[in-house]
Amino acid sequence: MVKIVFLETKTLGDDINLSKFNKLGKVVFYETSKEDEIAERVTGADVVVVNKLPMNQKTLGDKTTVKLICVTATGTNNIDYIYTREKKIAVTNVKGYSTPTVVQHTFALYFYLMEHLAYYDNYVKSGQYAESNLFTHLDRCFHDLQSMTWGIVGLGEIGRGVAAMAQAFGADVIYYSTSGKNKNQDFLQVEFDELLGRSDVVSVHAPLNENTKGLFGYEAFQKMKPSAYFLNLGRGHIVVEEDLARALNENLIAGAGLDVLCKEPMTSENSLLKVNNREKLIITPHIAWASVEARERLMEEVYKNIEAFQNGEKRNVIE
Repeated sequence: MVKIVFLETKTLGDDINLSKFNKLGKVVFYETSKEDEIAERVTGADVVVVNKLPMNQKTLGDKTTVKLICVTATGTNNIDYIYTREKKIAVTNVKGYSTPTVVQHTFALYFYLMEHLAYYDNYVKSGQYAESNLFTHLDRCFHDLQSMTWGIVGLGEIGRGVAAMAQAFGADVIYYSTSGKNKNQDFLQVEFDELLGRSDVVSVHAPLNENTKGLFGYEAFQKMKPSAYFLNLGRGHIVVEEDLARALNENLIAGAGLDVLCKEPMTSENSLLKVNNREKLIITPHIAWASVEARERLMEEVYKNIEAFQNGEKRNVIE
């Protein structure tokens, strides 16, 4: 019987039912695993289901029985492909499962910042509104998105989803291709500096690579409008966090929304925790991908990946 080991089910949430995987073989579930526990836990396993834990010679060993690694994500930076190819271990991932969810979260971050929801929520709950002699309160101004330019860095599937939604609100959309290879006739392609200077909103949906690492440093924020908002839904290391904190403290930009950080979970020394005006910054703990529906789609795809592998078929296998 095929043995399937889940190494970190806690990253999938407690509300997702994984019992159907028992149809595929003998299944062992671990909520969390440490790196030095992996080798022992996957002993005799044919399939390993993993999210962020490293899969390499150190963690799996020279005599591993593993034939398939299923990554419960799109990114596979945790896989040592030199090792897996040498050991003839197939690797699968899942694409597209979180696209609507990340698009939705992008706009949740944006509207939270642009409409000053933290300020207005506190104004009401602090009792100040109850003491007012006016039915409204206009101390923080906000604007119509339809009058703005939305700049996108990384026009992949998620980037295109954000572009379409921004257009639905009436915004003009421009984009910058980090690889230089992405051509899309539906939206205006511009160079990086032009995007920074023109955009009222800049959202990042690019992968982390040599073209994007540290792309948003202090110099980039200097080129943005003081009224502009910055959103990162790509990868943490695309942003130099110390420079973003400095840019916010110096009012180089109006605000920032992040769902990804260089180190997750973040450390207590992270400079973003020291931003003077907390209303200018919202950070969510890498949840943009994680609606209930997205996680259900994710695990359905993982199930099908394992099922296909058992049937001798290639499905979402990374060559």
